[in-house]
Amino acid sequence: MLIYAFLGTSRVLSVSSSATLAILAGAQIGLAVPDGDPGKLITATATLTAMVGTMLLLARLIRLGFLANFISSPVLSGFKAGVGLVIVLDQVPKLLGIHIAKQGFFLDLLNIVHHVPGSSVITIAVAAAAFLILIAMERAWPHSPAPLVVVAGSIAASWYFGLQALGVSTVGLIPAGLPPITLPDLTLVEQMIPGALGIALMSFTETIAAGRAFVRPGDPPINANRELVATGLGNLGGALLGAMPAGGGTSQTAVVRATGGHSQAVSIVTAGMAFATMLLLSGLLGYLPHATLAAIVIYYSVGLIQPREFLAIRKVRPMEFHWALVATFGVLLFGTLQGITVAIVVSLVSLAYQTARPHVYVLGRKRGTDVLRPLSEDHPDDETFPGLLIVRPEGRLFFLNADYVKEQVIALEAQYHPHVVVWDMSAVPDIEYSALQALIEGEKHLGELGASLWLAGLNPGVLEMVRRAGFDEKLGSERMLFNAHAAILHYQDQDATPLTAS
Repeated sequence: MLIYAFLGTSRVLSVSSSATLAILAGAQIGLAVPDGDPGKLITATATLTAMVGTMLLLARLIRLGFLANFISSPVLSGFKAGVGLVIVLDQVPKLLGIHIAKQGFFLDLLNIVHHVPGSSVITIAVAAAAFLILIAMERAWPHSPAPLVVVAGSIAASWYFGLQALGVSTVGLIPAGLPPITLPDLTLVEQMIPGALGIALMSFTETIAAGRAFVRPGDPPINANRELVATGLGNLGGALLGAMPAGGGTSQTAVVRATGGHSQAVSIVTAGMAFATMLLLSGLLGYLPHATLAAIVIYYSVGLIQPREFLAIRKVRPMEFHWALVATFGVLLFGTLQGITVAIVVSLVSLAYQTARPHVYVLGRKRGTDVLRPLSEDHPDDETFPGLLIVRPEGRLFFLNADYVKEQVIALEAQYHPHVVVWDMSAVPDIEYSALQALIEGEKHLGELGASLWLAGLNPGVLEMVRRAGFDEKLGSERMLFNAHAAILHYQDQDATPLTAS
């Protein structure tokens, strides 16, 4: 937090271990230290955090700032919803005062239901009181220090009523003072590489997303590569004190903005208060019931689950809604660490699917103008021309979509039976070798049918590719036009007559 305050590019971004990062780190640390030894847990935490920091700095050295957009927004929403559900379910046994063996989300859900009869009434009462105070304070006083009040009240009640003697689980003894310097354990590095990679990616993604979300007019722009340095060094510094991996958090930053924060002075003050707490109040924290912590975690983790966002995604683009659901169930079925892999794969598959199936439009001319637009039922009076088919593919043409575009155009040729097919390339920023070969083959196919292919609207890069392939010599200047409208005029000069599309 302190390191980011001096190096980060956001004025208000709050950097800490967010709920998402905490659950991911907890899963990885649990795998590394299955026996739960406190000393080993601290060492494993320091090792993981140091690895995350190192990976972020390496990403800066090779300029991987663009990875901030590596996971699509709908998939990230789905992933966070899955993490939110995992966090909530993981805290439920603490609310009930029961213990279960963790076996995965759905088995854990069944185990919790099975153990409900053995719940502790007093523990449930403590959790319920915490929830009521949180809800009441947040509604009456938004952005109030409700968690602080709940923690203080729970500690006081635990000490006064002796809740631990009544069967309520508490945090227990916490050593006073600052944490000792902890060095990473190199023997854990190989085992933690996959988890650290995922956490580093999530840390950076959340940092950039939160930083950009709270930029105001006049604020400096968020520099992705500099954010890699700030969060990377911040994690390395935190690792020495056994801190968990950190990154920018949306909810924390929202509180900073809502309470009037406008600089990193907020982070400096927060860090100072954290140090003071470790020095002066660690003994009191031992009285804190686990049920209170669970209630606070659940209350604020529910915000990761945004049904309205899912509905908005479904309304705008149903396919991406399905990708979001896949990401959610990836976390629930395979766990949080593997869920990152699922989220990345889903994002890549989504990108591949969209780029592999670009739109191919048939164009008509708006009556009385030189404006060309896709034929549709909304514009029944647009003009077409007997024997002339104008198609406009949209997007980069390359090996992944070359055959699809070719098949689409062949289907249109079979439907319209044109004498001339004009490819309007104005919406094609680039064409790869495989796609160019498909275009050349399409020209040969049309020639065999007694028709011809024209090209229009090529940008300089695409035109250079066509020339290098010698395709411009094959077509000649008469079949390579400045734009699609010029192609229509050229076609009309060959004695074509406009006809209203039906």
